[in-house]
This record gives sequence, structure tokens and C-alpha cells, in this order.
Amino acid sequence: MPTIPPAPAFADVTASDSTLRRFLHGLPGVDPVGLEARAASLGTRSIKTSAKAYAIDLAISMIDLTTLEGADTPGKVRSLAAKAVHPDPTDRTTPTTAAVCVYPDMVATAKAALQGSDVKVASVATAFPAGRAALDVKLADVHDAVAAGADEIDMVIDRGAFLAGKYLKVYEEIRAVKEASGAARLKVIFETGELSTYDNIRRASWLGMLAGADFIKTSTGKVAVNATPANTLLMLEAVRDFRAQTGVQVGVKPAGGIRTSKDAIKFLVLVNETAGEDWLDNHWFRFGASSLLNDLLMQRQKLATGRYSGPDYVTVD
Repeated sequence: MPTIPPAPAFADVTASDSTLRRFLHGLPGVDPVGLEARAASLGTRSIKTSAKAYAIDLAISMIDLTTLEGADTPGKVRSLAAKAVHPDPTDRTTPTTAAVCVYPDMVATAKAALQGSDVKVASVATAFPAGRAALDVKLADVHDAVAAGADEIDMVIDRGAFLAGKYLKVYEEIRAVKEASGAARLKVIFETGELSTYDNIRRASWLGMLAGADFIKTSTGKVAVNATPANTLLMLEAVRDFRAQTGVQVGVKPAGGIRTSKDAIKFLVLVNETAGEDWLDNHWFRFGASSLLNDLLMQRQKLATGRYSGPDYVTVD
């Protein structure tokens, strides 16, 4: 895949809507056939035995264990937090997950339940999942989450503004959310399934990184098309090229639709072969998932004992 050419000074790039548009539309066009073929080819890599065991543990450590439902209760969040800390209560060698991701009103509950652990509390904000709210409402959402103890904020971009070509508006909104997030790391969600083209995903990736995203994230998990190997590969290329130009490393989080160990390992191969080993760490790569953890635990137990456990081996989330 093509490498992004040297960009002009980024201060100039974001000086106006026209300069930002010129930069984003000057990025190399994406070859959809080539992108999908490379993603498919990397997905055929075979991972065996000890390497597979390592990959499964790594994937567990990268999960943002998530509950984002209207029926969420404090009890459900506490249960999820307990699972994040001890995914397999019968085997304390199992890694913890990276984070628990909840709505802002559940942050305090999650924070209390995770006290004393290394598991982070992530909170969706900015009128998740549609993002259709005034900026002051979105910022209030962020302030509430941070005040309650959120370590990470997952924001959604205004896809309507992006698709209308109002790039500076989207940029300035991300900047405002970044400032409101304070010390919390900011994940910027593009909802790639609504961006229509790979070129738009590349532009959104660069726009998010220029605005100060700590992570770029594929999706909310609330639409028909979420994370795919191809759109994740494209975003990994973007963070690789951005670091090459700026020295700034940005994380990637595919979310939605990743349910099996086999799928997770394919994504880890994409990371290693595209961005490199520096991203093979939960500080720089995450899975937005819930059911994925159960399959990883089942496969982990199979590697350890040679047999699959019964249906009651893992909890039902």
C-alpha cells in the first residue's frame, strides 16, 4: 500500500477549512481491491501452539470489555468489572482485560469495582452512538465522565458534518473534546460503516490524528458494518505513516463484530505486519468487544487441557 507523502506543516494544514480539505483530499487514493486482497492474505497466516497461546493472552489483555445497553444496571457493571479483573476465576494466570467501557452514568460504579486493579475505565461520550447533539451537550457528557473517574473517553465524530465536507468543524470538535478529556486518553470513533468509502476512512484517520486523538477507532458496534480486516488495515497504515512523519504514536481500536479467537488473531497479524511490534501492546491496540472474551477463554482452556469445556465454563455477558 502507498506511503503518505511528506505533509506541509500541520499548523498550516489546519489553519482553515480550505487548507484542511486540500490536505485530506491530497492523500493517496485507496485501491479497494488491493487493500482487501492484502487483508485477506494476511488473514491466512497460520499461528500454532506456543505462538497461539501467546496471541490469545495478548488478545485478552487488549479487550475493552463493554456493556452499552439501555438496560445496564450497577449490578451488571460490577459483574463485568469482576470478569475484567479475573476473566477465568479458576486460572489466575489469565491476563486482565485492558478496560471496562460503559456509559458516563456508570463510570463511578465501574471505577469503584475496579479499585486496586490495573483495568482502566473507559466511557463513551459525545451523545454516543449517533453524536447528534450540540457541542456544549457533548462536552458536558465528557466532563461528567471525567469527573466520575474515567481514564479513557471514546467519542463519536459528527459523521454528517464529515460527509458534508465540513472537516474543520469536525477537527475543532475533536480538539474541544480532547481538551475536555484532560488526562484521560481520547479514542475517536469514525463509524466506518457510515463513511461509505475507504478514501473517507483514510481522511477521517488523518483528521482524527491531526486533532490529537490518542486512538482512532472503527465503530460504535451499533451499525450493520463495524470493524473489518480491510478498514482496520487502512487505519493501521495511517498510524504507521503518521508516526513516521511526526514521531507521534497513535493507537487503533477495531470494535464490533470481532467474536472469535480466530478473528482476533487475524487482527493481531495485521498489526504486526502493518504497523509493527510497537503496536502489539494494549497501550496502542484494543478490541472493542464483549463476547470475544468468552471464546478466547474457551480456546485458552483447550490449549491447556486438550479439550473444550462445557457451556458453563464461561459466564454469559
